[in-house]
Amino acid sequence: MDNGASSYRRFLSGDKDGLSEIIRTYNDGLIFYINSLVNNINTAEELAQDVFALLIAKKPSFSGKSSFKTWLFSIARNTAVDHIRHNSKSSSMSVDDMHNLSDSTDLEKRYICEEQKIELHRAISKLYPEYGQVLYLVYFEGFDNTETARIMKKTKRQIEKLLYNAKQALKNELRKEGFEYEQL
Repeated sequence: MDNGASSYRRFLSGDKDGLSEIIRTYNDGLIFYINSLVNNINTAEELAQDVFALLIAKKPSFSGKSSFKTWLFSIARNTAVDHIRHNSKSSSMSVDDMHNLSDSTDLEKRYICEEQKIELHRAISKLYPEYGQVLYLVYFEGFDNTETARIMKKTKRQIEKLLYNAKQALKNELRKEGFEYEQL
């Protein structure tokens, strides 16, 4: 699959399975990314559904100037920003409610790994919002700096600087909490 573009073309041609593939592939990532913007997992889930509904209803054209994933996450960002503009109230849900235990045979290892993820997400949620966004897009979704810049509507240089500052802020926040995350 070429990052969703072929599935989207199939959907536009009338194949409903194309949209199903897109939803299966990108739903969770969109929810967590949108959550980094709105700080409410329930709202993030609704907005992710709105993104897919927009694909169904308006069938926006994908030009191929970026990867399909970058294009889709840009739509998600715009949807979240519109929501934020129209709703001044925002509540947050505990990071504990966002995670499901992954499949693993070693219960203790799974527990420790999950606790580290929770602590990492908690620390990220305490950072300046753009720091959380850039960290999520680069490290959780695997976007490169150019794609991240496109999604966040910044230059590549701004993303590099933002990413550097975000990593430093995250390290400091984790240290304050007495936690060292070895992948930073």
